[in-house]
Amino acid sequence: MAYNVLIFGASYGSLLATKLLAAGHNAKLVCVPAEAELINKEGTLVRLPVKGREGLVEVHSRKLPGKLSADVPAAVKPAGYDLVVLGMQEPQYRSSGVRELLDAVARATLPCMSIMNMPPLPYLARIPGVALEPLRACYTDASVWASCDPQYMTLCSPDPQAFRPPEEKLNVLQVRLPTNFKSARFASEAHTAILRRLEKDIEAVRYEGLELPVKLKVHESVFVPLAKWAMLIAGNYRCVTKDGIRSIKDAVHSDPAASREMYNWVVKLCVSLGADEKDLVPFEKYAAAAQSLGSPSSAARALAAGAPNIERVDRLVQAIAAQKGMRSPVLDEVVRLVDARLGANRRATADAGVKTPERAKRSA
Repeated sequence: MAYNVLIFGASYGSLLATKLLAAGHNAKLVCVPAEAELINKEGTLVRLPVKGREGLVEVHSRKLPGKLSADVPAAVKPAGYDLVVLGMQEPQYRSSGVRELLDAVARATLPCMSIMNMPPLPYLARIPGVALEPLRACYTDASVWASCDPQYMTLCSPDPQAFRPPEEKLNVLQVRLPTNFKSARFASEAHTAILRRLEKDIEAVRYEGLELPVKLKVHESVFVPLAKWAMLIAGNYRCVTKDGIRSIKDAVHSDPAASREMYNWVVKLCVSLGADEKDLVPFEKYAAAAQSLGSPSSAARALAAGAPNIERVDRLVQAIAAQKGMRSPVLDEVVRLVDARLGANRRATADAGVKTPERAKRSA
């Protein structure tokens, strides 16, 4: 039996959708009208590197056994779906339509697997000893998660790195780092069985005779997806500097000793929460992978482009560390820099909003 999977987000979400389609399952992408129209007309195209092959392998959704469709949030009903994947950036969940659909999914008690860098607030309720109330301020709008039951929420570390080539159509995604999705199990055996089945089916896929990278790996520990935190803090958020932004590679390798210290500090925090070090990723392995990440992180790029909100894993880690009596001056500086850039972006957005009506008034 094929599963029907609802995926919030058509950019990064199209990568997991492609893996599901290749395994014979069906996916619907929740996205904006222009994306939905294009995807329903042409499908999606994912390009990814395959070990031992020159260039990139192109995987067209139309050539896969599963069925793909796309729609806007207001047109989607939760009925008929076996699993929901949260693949949008955290600030997007407060958007009109998306917020209501998330609430409907929660009320339908559908199992949700997040592939966000920012763990949904209900997932953190599954981590013993973490107080949620002090963490609410780390979210763009924590109230969007109010209806979500932690028992129906799990987290999958979005380790594969991918981007939309700016010169391509919106239905094209290119994978830069073809690592695996690493998901924690659900609280229930029945929902975890869905993930195990998907894991097995994706593992068995061969595309034009090739074994494709980017698998789904399901783990018993709720701490496995938290391995991404050290990578985000040591690399992604340290792309933001007082002088502008830099690549993840430069953030990690311009001062490897400082990066290692920051990385290991976050690992220590995860261990203090209950993680086993074997569930986490050694700095050396991450540093080697970062050599191929020659672009700034998506968070840094968004800040540079004037975004008024981004995912704040930096603030989240800082706040959770405070609950454990831990503090890092380096992380404090990262948070300060991001806060300052967001403040400037919000002021610019507000100024633009004031000036536009004034211009309209003068021209009337």
